[in-house]
Amino acid sequence: MKILMLTPYLPYPLLSGGQIRTYNLLKELSGRHEITLFALIKDHQEKKYIKDIQPFCQQVRVFKRSSKPFTAKNVLKTAISTYPFLVIRNLVPEAVSAVKAELNHTHYDLIHAETFYMMPHIPNTRTPILLVEQTIEYLGYESYAKKIKQPLRHLLEFDINKIKRWEQFYWKKADKLITMSGKDQAYIQQYLSKPEKVEVVFNGVDNDWFAQVPHKLSNDPTVIYVGTFKWLPNVEAAKYLIKKVWPKILQLQPNAQLKIVGNEPTDELKSYQEKSQNVQVLGRVPDIRYAFKQAHVLLAPVFSGKGTRYKILESLASGTPVVATPTAVEGLNLKHNQHVLIGDSSQTLANYVVNLFEDKKLWQKLSTNGKKFVKQHYDWQPIANKLDKIYQSMQD
Repeated sequence: MKILMLTPYLPYPLLSGGQIRTYNLLKELSGRHEITLFALIKDHQEKKYIKDIQPFCQQVRVFKRSSKPFTAKNVLKTAISTYPFLVIRNLVPEAVSAVKAELNHTHYDLIHAETFYMMPHIPNTRTPILLVEQTIEYLGYESYAKKIKQPLRHLLEFDINKIKRWEQFYWKKADKLITMSGKDQAYIQQYLSKPEKVEVVFNGVDNDWFAQVPHKLSNDPTVIYVGTFKWLPNVEAAKYLIKKVWPKILQLQPNAQLKIVGNEPTDELKSYQEKSQNVQVLGRVPDIRYAFKQAHVLLAPVFSGKGTRYKILESLASGTPVVATPTAVEGLNLKHNQHVLIGDSSQTLANYVVNLFEDKKLWQKLSTNGKKFVKQHYDWQPIANKLDKIYQSMQD
């Protein structure tokens, strides 16, 4: 099949869950389909990574959006538009024209759009459209907005209502939808006259790649938090960890170390390593495998947002036990005390972390079970096979 794929990022380097997902699916599907990729970039420097994607695509074209989201131009456009800020900052006129010209010039069997906010780039067309919802955007922002004080909360809620309207509009417009979990699938189905058009294609992890690096645990008990800090729920979770959970861990284990890892940490997060005992904010690291393999526990106190859950899958693939809130592991079908430890209060999370520091049998059980579980259920090849079957079904 000839497929035109639209993404709000170039799928390399592998800094976010979306990039990881798209890169691995491109790699798995490139031998079966002719894929043309149209991707948005924030900086012309990103063009150097096209070579890393080119082997999997017939053609790769990139289109520059604004480097920073909150520009005066974006804010003004949002104020006078029916579109929400999320769409405005990702809507590139050159990409709109290019997609239209491409569809007029070349026959495609399918358009694959990653995220609803890439849909406005697609003109009216008879070409079937597959929309992938990595997360239900407005739900993530709604849960975050509840914690914001007025008047900013009122402005955010106004924009969230626009996100909700357009996200649901594109659910109905797409010929097929894909979600990351059964829970998201069921949520979207209630808004559609044809609920059967929503299918689940789980996220995955490259288990063999993570297995290449052996465990080399730090001498001091070490907790790791991993997240992309452009996503507000990750910032919220990291702040909760440092302010609420970390002091309780230190009371029980004074020599414990905390490492915050992930792309684009905020200035506020960076400041905590100066204020808080035994905290390092490392930001982006060259190879995430070493960060996981040196840590005793991944702690994920996530209370809002949906997201891609990659930090959970990657930690389990690394054999690093996970302590998390229910939201952090939602939709992954992981069982408490078999694959992970799940708690919903700061004291419970702290106790579970310290238990793993002290109980080597529990640590080994979760490490072994976690690796086995993700290998069986979340490897990229069967996930790509599922997506391929959906592609084929859209041609029947």
